[in-house]
This record gives sequence, C-alpha cells and structure tokens, in this order.
Amino acid sequence: MIASPSSSSSSSSKTKKAMKKPGLGDQEETKWRTAAQQRIYSRRLIDALRATAPSGPQAVKEAADSALALTARGQSRWSRAILLSRRRPSCKFLLKARRGRMQPKPPPPVLKLGAPASPEGKKVSERLRLLGRLVPGCRKLSAPSLLEEAADYMVALEMQVKTMRALADALSGASLNAAEHAVSDE
Repeated sequence: MIASPSSSSSSSSKTKKAMKKPGLGDQEETKWRTAAQQRIYSRRLIDALRATAPSGPQAVKEAADSALALTARGQSRWSRAILLSRRRPSCKFLLKARRGRMQPKPPPPVLKLGAPASPEGKKVSERLRLLGRLVPGCRKLSAPSLLEEAADYMVALEMQVKTMRALADALSGASLNAAEHAVSDE
C-alpha cells in the first residue's frame, strides 16, 4: 500500500513536533504570560505608583519599569540594567568628584564588527545596533544574545501594557462612578 503525500507529510510534521524540545524562547514567553506573574507585577506596579509623588509621566515610567524589573527578579540582562539605573544618579556625583582628582577618562573603545560583505549585511548590523540601544543593558551583546534578550523584553513590555491598560480602565471606571454619584447627590 502506498501512502499518500498528504498523510506522510502530516505524520512527519507530527514526529517533528513530538521530537522538538522546548526551547528557551518558549520558556521566556510562557513565563510572562502566566496569571501569577501578571498578578505579581500588578501588585508591584500599584505599590510603586502609590509610593511615587505626583511628579509627572517620567516618575510613572520609572515606577512601572522598576516594578517590571523586580518581577523579573534580575534574571535577565535588561532587568538588571533597569534595577542598577535606579541607583546610578547618586553614583554619578561621586564619580564626577573622583574624576576631578584622578586622571582624565580614557576615550571609549571603538567596536569593530567587521565589514559586512553586502549592503544587506550592513543594514542588518545597523538594525542590530539600534535594537541593542532600545533594550536596556544590551548595547554590547552578540546578535543571538541580543535577540533573546529583546524577545524576553518585548513579552515583558506586552504584559506591562496590558496591566497598565487594565489599571487605566479601572481608574476611569471608578472616576465615572464617583462623578455619577456626585451628580445624583445634588
């Protein structure tokens, strides 16, 4: 009996799926999509927002980012960079004071990535460099590590957006209810 091409292709795809090991990318995506992680982040975000003085959108952004980094528990490079950036302003003043007494700062090293063979290769390396600047703490990573960190960061940001959208909806609903009660009391 001869197997039809459709049955053999479906059976081969089933065996490929069965043999495929769960990769690191699958773990990272599911880590941020669990309800427990979203509850933890929501709780930390609300606590951080309560602790910040009403000083504008930058304070809200810093509170949201630090809550996200705390939820990641410093297991990724971007979360460690965010957590360390909160401490950095006080350290900058100390470094500037020391630098005046010490030698001048040496120029930053120039990274040589090698000449790309084609214009497409140059375009890819430029986009990787741009991506490294967008993800906190990832400017000097290799391409595979950068892509892995960027994927984890994007999934975490998706969770942040969902949580902040739900919080904004809840607050707008609460303010509408308060306004309706104020109008009905008059």
